[in-house]
Amino acid sequence: MACRWLRAATGRRRGWWAAAPSGTPPFAAEQRATLVNVKLKWVKDRPLDAAVSRERHLRAAHHLLDLVSSRPGHRVSRADLLAERSVHKLFGSGDAALEFLGRFHTLFALSRAGVSLTDAAVDLRRREVECLCATEADLVARLRRLLMLTLPRSLPLHTVDLLRWDLGLPSDYRASILRRYPDHFAVDQPEGDERVWLRLLSWDDRLAVSELEKSADGGDATCLPFPVSFTRGFGLRSKCMTWLQEWQALPYTSPYADASGLDRRTDVSEKRNVGVFHELLHLTVAKRTERRNVSNMRMLLGMPQKFTKVFERHPGIFYLSRVLGTQTVVLREAYGGGSQLLEKHAHPLAAIREEYSTMIRAALPPRTRSRESYDAFGKEDEGCEGEQFELSE
Repeated sequence: MACRWLRAATGRRRGWWAAAPSGTPPFAAEQRATLVNVKLKWVKDRPLDAAVSRERHLRAAHHLLDLVSSRPGHRVSRADLLAERSVHKLFGSGDAALEFLGRFHTLFALSRAGVSLTDAAVDLRRREVECLCATEADLVARLRRLLMLTLPRSLPLHTVDLLRWDLGLPSDYRASILRRYPDHFAVDQPEGDERVWLRLLSWDDRLAVSELEKSADGGDATCLPFPVSFTRGFGLRSKCMTWLQEWQALPYTSPYADASGLDRRTDVSEKRNVGVFHELLHLTVAKRTERRNVSNMRMLLGMPQKFTKVFERHPGIFYLSRVLGTQTVVLREAYGGGSQLLEKHAHPLAAIREEYSTMIRAALPPRTRSRESYDAFGKEDEGCEGEQFELSE
């Protein structure tokens, strides 16, 4: 039933041949199954690993801060805080949660009366709320664009929840953002489906312009190349370089266009798949997300099997960071070879989160900071330097 509902959903998506005056595909001849037998090494990128590693403890700390700040006077009793199901799910036990709160004294103050926020945390939280209010229009536009990337213009709320932090959605977005924009969003549960879905109610052609198309600045957008850079020391052999140059010269399909006419076995189709994730990462605050957050979106995005392999097949566009015990997909161009977002890609909320991370690190003893840095760039990467990935399917 759910699959039939997905297939039945419609949207005003431009055809991938729309740019052709005659209505015929401008690059039909390019649809050939080109399988290039080239191998690439996964090479560690320390600056990007550092960017990901700076969020160690941040999400857990922010969740607790969100709970405490929502109470009168920014104070909650220990019993009430530990009674929260989300706290037990996050820490496993009340003792672990209390240890965490005591560890990060720059954010939280523990007393017999309960848990409160430090003055610095209250001030930063206030600025964060102000930032969310000031950028709400941008947030709504990015959420609409995310739904426009999908075939049914819908996503399960569970998937939206996985992406909530990366998109910069507040924890109460269902009761706040979604209810304030009833002309854009609807929440419903299709018959026979256990999942609740977030549905886009209106398509906006003004939003259906990808970041790569915007970078063309009104020029020819038929064969747009992606910005590419590699980790220092990454040796690209001539065979790989030739393939990459030819692949970059292939026609570009907008991620908002109807790509049903593309043969999934072709490089043109793969370039469209790369374009979808290139756009999706641009919609996030830090231009990155965990790989598992998008692993269940294959049918929704119209992707082939093993679609997340594009992250490994195109290491000049994406970087797979393996720190913090997970795989995080990072958009290389947004960092310009460093560990900080370039100014043109920096969202105001990213600066607020960086201040939270600074306060968290300030609570750690110097030796602990050094040890955690070593764990992030040492043990988890052992044996990975020479791992190889096929460019061909």
